[in-house]
Amino acid sequence: MHRPSVPEDLDHPRRVWARAATLAVVAAAMDDWDDFSWGPHGLECWNGGGSYWWRLKLYDDGRALLCGQDSDGSCTHDGNRQIDFLAGGPGWLPWDRMRDDAQGNLFGFVYWWQDGAWARAPYPESMDDDGLAMALSWAGRGEDAVDQIVEDLVAVTETEVDPAVAVRAFIAAAEARTVGEADIAALLGAVCDQDSWYEVRPEAALAFAVKLGLTAEDRGGVPVAS
Repeated sequence: MHRPSVPEDLDHPRRVWARAATLAVVAAAMDDWDDFSWGPHGLECWNGGGSYWWRLKLYDDGRALLCGQDSDGSCTHDGNRQIDFLAGGPGWLPWDRMRDDAQGNLFGFVYWWQDGAWARAPYPESMDDDGLAMALSWAGRGEDAVDQIVEDLVAVTETEVDPAVAVRAFIAAAEARTVGEADIAALLGAVCDQDSWYEVRPEAALAFAVKLGLTAEDRGGVPVAS
């Protein structure tokens, strides 16, 4: 990704969503990870150490919204003036929530997808970085972005197992909304150290996958972007 990032850095929202959901499902199975929540505004992640946060929302007509901040990488001010990350934003954005977040200086990046492309507000020339590459390197284009998820999972779970095949298979199932118990078991078996101090809860992971609409039995979660 560029620094600061440009809209062309981001992959299709459907693929970004599948990767985000994969991270969320693993997090639901363990205690030692980021905090994920799902609600009307989409899938939200807060890093336990306060390093970053992000929120991803897919809409039923192919639109999407991705926003967040990295405490180390996001430049939120130009001189003494707070950068307006909502400038030029389309009318369909959840403006009440977005304005509240902006007022709280929570934004380091805001990207929206419509008409088949990502867009964002213009940045001042003096801006060094928006933090997207640091917080969501896995949202970029190409196989390197998927490899980053594998590396992140290995780093978090402290396992020697190569999870690449299982992670890629789960991402594909998440994108197709066909996740089942076997997919959950294969994913957690690859990235979770069964002998570690933490408890692995596949039932919690499956429940969160159902909540996100990833399973063949329940497609009532996030609509599939076209």
